[in-house]
Amino acid sequence: MPSAAGLAAINQWVDANSDRLREELFALLRIPSVSTLPEHKDDVVRAANYVADALETAGLENVEIIPTERHPLIYADWLHAPGKPTILCYGHYDVQPPDPLDLWETPPFEPTVRNGNIYARGAVDDKGQMYTHIKACEALRALHGTFPVNLKFLIEGEEEIGGASIAKYVPEHKEKLRADVALVSDTALYAEGIPTLCIGLRGLVYMEVEAAGPARDLHSGLYGGAAPNAIFGLVELLAKAKNSDGVVQIPGFYSDVKEPASAELESWESLPFNAGEYLANEVGSTAITGEPGRTVFEKTWSRPTLEVHGIAGGFTGAGSKTVIPAKALAKVSFRLVPDQDPEKIIAAFRTWIKSNTPAGIQAEVRVLGAGPGLLVNPDHPAISVAADVFSESLGRKTVFTRSGGSIPIVGDFARHLGIPTILMGFGLPDDGLHSPNEKFKLANYYQGIATVAYFLERYGG
Repeated sequence: MPSAAGLAAINQWVDANSDRLREELFALLRIPSVSTLPEHKDDVVRAANYVADALETAGLENVEIIPTERHPLIYADWLHAPGKPTILCYGHYDVQPPDPLDLWETPPFEPTVRNGNIYARGAVDDKGQMYTHIKACEALRALHGTFPVNLKFLIEGEEEIGGASIAKYVPEHKEKLRADVALVSDTALYAEGIPTLCIGLRGLVYMEVEAAGPARDLHSGLYGGAAPNAIFGLVELLAKAKNSDGVVQIPGFYSDVKEPASAELESWESLPFNAGEYLANEVGSTAITGEPGRTVFEKTWSRPTLEVHGIAGGFTGAGSKTVIPAKALAKVSFRLVPDQDPEKIIAAFRTWIKSNTPAGIQAEVRVLGAGPGLLVNPDHPAISVAADVFSESLGRKTVFTRSGGSIPIVGDFARHLGIPTILMGFGLPDDGLHSPNEKFKLANYYQGIATVAYFLERYGG
């Protein structure tokens, strides 16, 4: 194995190839691989082919475009480093729809650089970040003629629509995907210039709660006061599930919730954060709500939640129609923290619904998806190397954070492959994921390539 090139040499390679690296990413960003829209099915396939070609160019072997019921998976590997660790790199090449188009300053699939940022749909979520892994491999091959670790890639085209195909593929191909650690770049730095490793994710249980009252919509004058109202019954039921302080009232909901370690809390307290700016610039409301005595980071990173996302039923058109609605539907979710069992929480919620449904109302719970939260040990050797590399690359100490959101594939890797995931993201909090004018700082794209390459070199060293 050749000696390590080092961060300086890797950065030099990135600088020397910067124009080509930018244009290659732009070519991928021009492909409108919107996974949720059937009219873009061919575009999704075109993006898969582009990524597969890039993997081959970077020196990966056994490149496969794997058909699924919806959009293709891409697999590739390079396994010629005996005694060295194996890293499974994950990303996705599908994107969200660009609507509303009139809010984009430049066309969403014509990447444009303004103020040092790449503006395009998928720039940061996740084409740009996923592509850093591929180009990092290309850099190492150019500098070494080989790779310092064993590599596997699994890249999907359905992340933005739930990732059903990859969720099926992983448990069916455990041996093929066996690795020591996974690497995912689909997150952000806490703030510009602060190297950030996310070590915790909340899980998600997403449900529909349907309430049924009378057999059909009824005249509110003739039946009002005697007939049960499905919408009112559903609202009454949901209002009981959480008190005015944001504390969920389902028995046993908090039984398995653990407090963050004191070192983790101290780390969060050291992060630059202004509650007033957060309220004004991010929430845009009159008050921060939630459990009393908890910080914003605790509320969003280490505490479970219950949210109602929408309610439908009855008459909502122009004018008036005096009906007592027969049915109502609510979209409801729990965000769960590590150690909470989704099935246990679902069972507790069903029991609570049965006991608290108002008279005359029948309620049904339908689970649309469920996944646990997870916490990665920051002392894992790969995490320690990643933290050191990130610190050296950005010139300041790496911080450890959690995310209030969910990345289901990370749970799948832990559950089925038994491996931790390094969440090493290069986006910024204001990159506008899923929004008009999504962006990715061009310097962060280049820095991502260099940092991932240096991590692979150091972890194999």
